[in-house]
Amino acid sequence: MTRPRRNALAVKVGRVTVGGTAPIVVQSMTNTDTADIEGTAQQIKALARAGSELVRITVNEAEAAAAVAKIRDRLAQMGVSVPLIGDFHFNGHKLLREYPDCAEALAKYRINPGNVGRGSKRDPQFAEMIEFACQYGKPVRIGVNWGSLDQDLLTRMMDENNSRATPMSAQEIMREAVVASALQSAAKAVELGLPRERIILSAKVSGVQDLIAIYRRLGERCDWPLHLGLTEAGMGSKGIVASTAGMSVLLQDGIGDTIRVSLTPEPGGDRTNEVIVAQEILQTMGLRSFIPMVVACPGCGRTTSTYFQELAQSIQGHIRHRMPEWRKSYEGVEDMTVAVMGCVVNGPGESKHANIGISLPGTGERPVAPVYIDGEKGPTLKGERIAEEFQELVEQYVARKFTRKEAAPREEIPA
Repeated sequence: MTRPRRNALAVKVGRVTVGGTAPIVVQSMTNTDTADIEGTAQQIKALARAGSELVRITVNEAEAAAAVAKIRDRLAQMGVSVPLIGDFHFNGHKLLREYPDCAEALAKYRINPGNVGRGSKRDPQFAEMIEFACQYGKPVRIGVNWGSLDQDLLTRMMDENNSRATPMSAQEIMREAVVASALQSAAKAVELGLPRERIILSAKVSGVQDLIAIYRRLGERCDWPLHLGLTEAGMGSKGIVASTAGMSVLLQDGIGDTIRVSLTPEPGGDRTNEVIVAQEILQTMGLRSFIPMVVACPGCGRTTSTYFQELAQSIQGHIRHRMPEWRKSYEGVEDMTVAVMGCVVNGPGESKHANIGISLPGTGERPVAPVYIDGEKGPTLKGERIAEEFQELVEQYVARKFTRKEAAPREEIPA
């Protein structure tokens, strides 16, 4: 941990601690129909295997609520024990009341104060959800979203602002309304009997500068753990860049105890991408280590062959595939660095800095690939099996370099 840490309460979510001195937690959310028990369980398994430490599921109707305990039981059959978070809007009070198995099976409830009810229904329905959290001993994330901000609160704040001699901008009022909604709702939950150490806050917006401004205010005004995420971040590189830009600034300031990267997947795309991006944000910033890092050059006119690109991709895929087994068997393997370089300019130097690296021949260079192990020249590879032979060397390095763990109980997430 290289950043200053904000003093946040420690909240237990199942077996995972959020806040306090705990590492920043990665979480994700399914996009399956929760009523599809097997499909949802399989996606949760994939997300957990990718490294998601908490998984949120939609609980939006009776069929979904009835499925939650069955999903938990199906996950247990598969050896997956990742805590499940129930995402409630509009009718959460009713579903928790009518499906006690759902209320018990979830590790945390997510409540959006803007969507718990309108007018006179808001306070009693919010109170009912908090009462269930108290009854079942569950923590709550009070998750404000600017797309569903409490309109009564916003209107009142706008009216108050208009009466000022020097009114603030509409954007500033919106930011302040998001913060106020989170803090007032948390204070109300405590008043209703929910212990302070069972509350996590979030205040999601889709603008990077809004995100930074709002979370800085929350960080100054409360000691509750904060869940970071840029809502509706978007697809592909746009979503990745926007999420990284906003969250990295806050993380460097010590703000944020759990994160989610809300990517819109490509049609038929892999939902686990959001987990990988979240891990890479934290690992690139030096805040956590999840998987050995592959250092690879971008290529230039010296590297006209695409072979080094293919090898880098192959090694990255091999490491990600092997990591669940390595994590189970070896201490510290996630800190390993592997270099795959494309020519002699930086190849040997970068390879020497890595735990294990290979420098492939560039244009006009001898058709051999020297391997460096812990800074020393190792074997030189050539021929048609360079990729396979280098993967074998990586496997040998892991087995030789890292301490083997004692026999552990059954792996929670089978490879």
